[in-house]
Amino acid sequence: MKVSECRRRADEAQRALDEMFWNDSIRMYNIAAPCPDGTCNTIFHYWWMAHAVENLTDAYERTGDSVYLRRLSQIYDGLLERNNGTWINELYDDMGWMAIAWLRAYRATGEVRYKEAVMELWTDIQGGWNDHCGGGIAWRKSQPDYKNTPANAPAAILAARLYRAFGRDSDLEWALRLYDWQLRHLVDPESGFVWDGMNRLGDGVIDKDWKFTYCQGVFIGAALELYRITGDEAYREQALRTAAAAKAMLASPDGILPPEGHGDGGLFKGIFVRYLGLLAAETDDPEPWTGLLAANAESLWRHGRLDGQLPLFGERWDAPGAYPVELSTQLSGVMLLETMTRVCADK
Repeated sequence: MKVSECRRRADEAQRALDEMFWNDSIRMYNIAAPCPDGTCNTIFHYWWMAHAVENLTDAYERTGDSVYLRRLSQIYDGLLERNNGTWINELYDDMGWMAIAWLRAYRATGEVRYKEAVMELWTDIQGGWNDHCGGGIAWRKSQPDYKNTPANAPAAILAARLYRAFGRDSDLEWALRLYDWQLRHLVDPESGFVWDGMNRLGDGVIDKDWKFTYCQGVFIGAALELYRITGDEAYREQALRTAAAAKAMLASPDGILPPEGHGDGGLFKGIFVRYLGLLAAETDDPEPWTGLLAANAESLWRHGRLDGQLPLFGERWDAPGAYPVELSTQLSGVMLLETMTRVCADK
């Protein structure tokens, strides 16, 4: 596909996100569209907004358009106000996503307050590590003995990126420590497939039946960050093993990723394709991964849009959804199309 077409699709998806979901009165996105007078906003989806920040950064890095700078500034203020003047949250995984997002925004814009948000979050996230289950960061503060991939792999990504940004040895130590715990406890040594969590019910059991795309994505991301820092091929090979396992176990025969439900599940595929796209750019043979991304993007664009002038996406990428459209599924679709702009440019 031509670069111009990839960019056009991403532009249209970003415009749909802005025109159909943005709410000036709260300086955040509505959690569904349509949402008359903001009536849908009964829940504060903190971690959805983190991925909205990442999508805005994607668009700003790609276009340089000041409209995305303005939205980043507005959503920063809206989120801080909605969260009572702090970035701290009960859930360690949510804070990890938010810190990753604002670190990217800081690197793209140089806005110092974005860096300050990251540092506030990172200090609190480190406090989630404890000795239950042999280490690892807890999923949430009220359940310190439950450890999972969504809390630990993003924290490893964050720590590694902080090291790359600021050169602090302590951050690299954290990245290595988190990755090692994740690899030893929540990655199938035979296939490389990533399990979701362990000890959720206090029984020490690993949730091996919970097979989610985003768990694969964030572990790929953590391994890739350490490969970039160290040059150690073992990290890249582990990322490729996990990508192959994810494709084999989760994608359909024609490569289309599965629906994973509404609500939070609507974000899962978007997270996977974001990190798979980054991996593809670091491999000697990217075609298996760029091909999977392209198949999903083409299916989404041709079959997964709702009728209307602006592209709106549901939980399936091979069939249109229905109104109201959730913010989570729209963000995932935008992530895929923004990822494709980089894939197209690399060809």
